Amino acid sequence: MVISHPPSVITAAVFDTKPYDRQALQRASVNRDIEWHFLEFRLTEDTASAARNARAVCVFVNDQLDRSCLEVLVKQGVELVTLRCTGFNNVDVDAAKELKLTVTRVPVYSPHAVAEHAVALLLTLNRKIHRAFNRVRELNFSLNGLEGFDLHSKTAGIVGTGKIGQVTGQILRGFGMRVLAYDLFPNHDWAEQIGAEYAETVSTLLRNSDVISLHTPLTPETKYTIRAETIGLMKPGSILINVSRGALVDTKALIKALKSGRLAGVGLDVYEEEEGIFFEDLSGGVLHDDELARLLTFPNVLITSHQAFLTREALNEIACTTVANISALSGKKPFVDGSVVT
Repeated sequence: MVISHPPSVITAAVFDTKPYDRQALQRASVNRDIEWHFLEFRLTEDTASAARNARAVCVFVNDQLDRSCLEVLVKQGVELVTLRCTGFNNVDVDAAKELKLTVTRVPVYSPHAVAEHAVALLLTLNRKIHRAFNRVRELNFSLNGLEGFDLHSKTAGIVGTGKIGQVTGQILRGFGMRVLAYDLFPNHDWAEQIGAEYAETVSTLLRNSDVISLHTPLTPETKYTIRAETIGLMKPGSILINVSRGALVDTKALIKALKSGRLAGVGLDVYEEEEGIFFEDLSGGVLHDDELARLLTFPNVLITSHQAFLTREALNEIACTTVANISALSGKKPFVDGSVVT
C-alpha cells in the first residue's frame, strides 16, 4: 500500500498496533500535522515495505529492526524510527548510524506503572492471591497451602536503580523491607534518601535477598543475569520478579530451579521468547513454546503478558513523547531530551 499525503503532513507507519496505541496516539496528535498509518503486524525485513513513503515508523518491543530491516526502511524513504518504549535492544544501533537513520525512544514514561506492577506480582505470589481467587470461585474456602511470609524486615534486592528500580525500592521500603541494591552506577543520594544500601556485587545481593527484582536494560553484559550459576547463589525460598526484559533470565535454568523447589515464587511480566506470543490472543490454539508451557504449570509462577506499562498515565506519556519526536521532523522543534539513540 502506498501512503500519499500533503507536503506539510508527516506520515508515520505504526507497527504492531493495538487499540490502546491507536487511541493514545490519536489523542496526543490532535492539531499536529501527522498522518497515522496503523498496522497490526510487527515490523520485520519482510514487512518493512509497508512503510513506503512514510517519513517515520513507530515500533514496539517485539519489532525486529536488524540491519536488513533498516536498509529496507531507508529505501522506502524513512528518516525516523521512534520506539514507544524505553529499551532499544531490538534495534541494530550501529547499522542505524551507518544508514543515517535517527532512532528515538521514550526515556521516561511512568516508572510508577512498572514498579507498582512488580510489587503487585510480588504480593500476589507471596500471599497466593491467584490461587485463593481460583479456590473461592469453586467454593473451596480452605487455607491449606496458602501460607506466605511477612515482607516486613525481609531484604529486597533491587538489580538496577534507574527510575523504575528506584520507585520499586521506595515502595518496598514502605513495607518495612531492607532494600539492598546493585547498579554499575550507584545513586548514593537516592539510597541515603530512602535508607537503601548498595551491594558491591550482584552475587552479594543474591546471597542476601529474600526478594530479587530485576530493573536493568538488556545488553550483552546483562543477558542471563539470572542463570544456573547465579540461581545457585540465591537464598532457598526466595522470590524472583522480572518486569524488565525477558532475556535477563535463562528460562531453562529457571525451570530447573523451580522443579527442585529452590524458589518460593517467580513473577514474570516478560519472557525471553515472547515475540509472537505476548500481546496476542492464542486462546483458541495450541501453545507451541514448550518452555513457556512448562512455566505455566507451576503453581508458584505468575506470568503477565508484558503489561507492566499499561496504565492511562503511561500510555499518555508514551504517546506524547512519540508525537513530539515525529513532529521534530518538521525542523521547528527539537527531539525530546534523552530520547535520541542515534
